[in-house]
Amino acid sequence: MEPFKNLLSARTAQHIAEQAQIHVPGFSRTEFLEPLIPALDPLEMKDRARAMAAALGAQLPRDGATRAQILEAMLHPNCTGPGDCDAHGLRGWAVWPLTMVVAEHGLDDFDRSLHLLRAMTMRFSSEFAVRPFLIADQTRALAVLEGWLDDPNPHVRRWISEGTRPRLPWGERLPNLIADPSPALPLLTRLRDDPSEYVRRSVANHLNDIAKDHPDVVTDIAHRWSTDASPNRRSLIKHGLRSLIKAGDPKALAAVGLNTPQIEAGAPVLAPDTVALGEALTISCEIRSTSSTAQRLAIDLVVSFLKADGSLRPKVFKGTQLELGAHASATFAKALPLRAVTTRKHYAGDHAIALRINGQDTPQTRFTLTL
Repeated sequence: MEPFKNLLSARTAQHIAEQAQIHVPGFSRTEFLEPLIPALDPLEMKDRARAMAAALGAQLPRDGATRAQILEAMLHPNCTGPGDCDAHGLRGWAVWPLTMVVAEHGLDDFDRSLHLLRAMTMRFSSEFAVRPFLIADQTRALAVLEGWLDDPNPHVRRWISEGTRPRLPWGERLPNLIADPSPALPLLTRLRDDPSEYVRRSVANHLNDIAKDHPDVVTDIAHRWSTDASPNRRSLIKHGLRSLIKAGDPKALAAVGLNTPQIEAGAPVLAPDTVALGEALTISCEIRSTSSTAQRLAIDLVVSFLKADGSLRPKVFKGTQLELGAHASATFAKALPLRAVTTRKHYAGDHAIALRINGQDTPQTRFTLTL
């Protein structure tokens, strides 16, 4: 598969140059492309965007209003979302470097720059570029964003939630919203029942970010939002609580109808007890209800991987949900492939597995991994 970074390629730079040549007085295509294209190959994705932004910014006028007019003129007239660039203008990945120019040079022209980022997010996403504005003047930036909560374009509405996420992956962290997420909560409340799943999914991801620092805030929101909640909102709440649910947080589990389990369950049975990397481990466990009423159980796997220092570090894997009748029994069974992955280094030796049932862990069973 082609590397993801190639979405920002020499052809992307050429698209930017084609539009700059039309709209930037005195623009030199040669000066822009000749040093840029050979420099792209060793760079990763974000650095490629930065290189294109720096090369473009070097030839743009210093005057903020003129620069903003030029950048907006370079955009494709079709603002219904990302797509391919053509002679009419830029959209999709080619817009990312333009958002970086605004983030670096636009703070002195605050409101105009935010309006320009709104136009850009309709063609790509300005979720990274809005963050310097939130850091510079959070109150002012949030007030501007609030004015677009009813924007007809779903990309703009999603941008309001995504751009204010305190711990957005790849994005600059927002220390004030990490410390106190409350200023952004009215925005999320307004967007929680948005007609677009694209927007609602962003709200859920925003809640999941907040939960990393303020779990009680998010569980309280989940309980409040659950009142008269539509199926779409219930799905949003569950997705927003996913990290807390995997961690076994009792308030998060209760918010999605998973109560303290009344069961008997021993340590899982593993087969084989020694497995080579690349093979699969079979896990089974008999679960018996001690309740006189039916109960819903969420069963996840907690795999404690051996680390280089000899310690065990747990990772939770999604399992299944089941309805267990009064005083009934059920057998949980699942195969777990133990594959080499780029995000985890495996070490030979003893590992362990437990089940996490509605937040409560069974005893562990050890197994040996060979490489």
